[in-house]
Amino acid sequence: MAKIYPFRSLRYAPDKVPIEKVVTQPYDKISREMQARYYAAHPNNIVRIVFGKTDPSDSPEDNVYTRAAACLKEWRSGGILQQLPEAALFVYFQGFQVPDQHEIRVRKGFVGLGQLEDYANKVVFPHERTLTGPKKDRLELLRYTRTQFEQIFMLYEDPEQRIDHVLEEVARRTPDIRLKDEYGVEHSMWIVTDHERIRFIQGQMENKKLIIADGHHRYETALAYRDEMRGEKGSDRLPMAFFNMSSPGLTILATHRVLANVPGFDPAVFFNRAGEFFYRAESSKPEPGTVGVFVDDRLSYLQLRSPVDLRSLMPDLSEKQRTLDVFILHRLLLEKCLGIREEAVKQESYITYVRGRQEAISAVRDRRAQVAFLLNPTRLDQLRDIALEGSVMPQKSTDFYPKLLSGLTVYALD
Repeated sequence: MAKIYPFRSLRYAPDKVPIEKVVTQPYDKISREMQARYYAAHPNNIVRIVFGKTDPSDSPEDNVYTRAAACLKEWRSGGILQQLPEAALFVYFQGFQVPDQHEIRVRKGFVGLGQLEDYANKVVFPHERTLTGPKKDRLELLRYTRTQFEQIFMLYEDPEQRIDHVLEEVARRTPDIRLKDEYGVEHSMWIVTDHERIRFIQGQMENKKLIIADGHHRYETALAYRDEMRGEKGSDRLPMAFFNMSSPGLTILATHRVLANVPGFDPAVFFNRAGEFFYRAESSKPEPGTVGVFVDDRLSYLQLRSPVDLRSLMPDLSEKQRTLDVFILHRLLLEKCLGIREEAVKQESYITYVRGRQEAISAVRDRRAQVAFLLNPTRLDQLRDIALEGSVMPQKSTDFYPKLLSGLTVYALD
């Protein structure tokens, strides 16, 4: 089912640029402050292409996309970006400390070109809906550069860890790339040109289904570009980073919701309405159907009442969707208790998404927000089951950590 190919990646010339100064977090995780920092880090930082600065004087002849294309052309002609002499797969390990914990983990995967598949083919499965704006931006960048600078984060199932064993064999030698990013994550990459290993991985992946963990907008952008190119060689492939769902290093963090400027918000009224669906407790284990609420300098927990009929309350959702804490929060607490409809959630009218519990709590304590809702992380099996049944989750339901760096592998059509 899943077709994987080695490719002759463009890579930063190690004798010309320090790799740690030219790679970035994914474009959609780059704030304006991060953008400025990346610009200052090195004149060849990939941010100048994937998330370049706009200017009030931008025109059809000179804009963020034309400048990205010019950078790419200049860096290739100047030998800053050089194409590998031989097609390869890339073993990619990330060593990290789980945020707010002391546990050290290593996430093990590999990068290669994946065949683009329409969702209807039931080979690649999304787990969230996309927005038009980001896809339009990425499509323009792709049209101007004809190059992919980031990988789609893909999940596959391999309980026997056959591919993982090969990755670990490769990782016994010194990595071709090693760096530590701004979050302390150690990234290691090995170039694999051994035909036997490549064929083994390709063979193991043939019967796999793929779930998009991160990169839905970029994947759908690539589909649109493929259709524009009408069969041009190479346009039906996309760089992907593949990770085994049975690998112990996979980590999903919770994404908490912080609300501000909700008209007429009254904690007492809110808890009274929530009482129809939830018990309120002062402490709780991280059980499904439990949502932490921090308001008025007090943390309590709302535990779903067992008689509550989720089927009648969420008739448009599947049984697996209804068990997700994030759906319980959005449909019961935000919509029914606070009157915040789905459209307002999409527009982020009142909601800020926060990774750390303490950051969410501090926003309320500092009076920058009215209330914080603290969630359990979505489990891998929940994501898998919902994606494979053809359903989706709300935006910001999963936060895979750490992110894949941009600029480690680059796929050029020209």
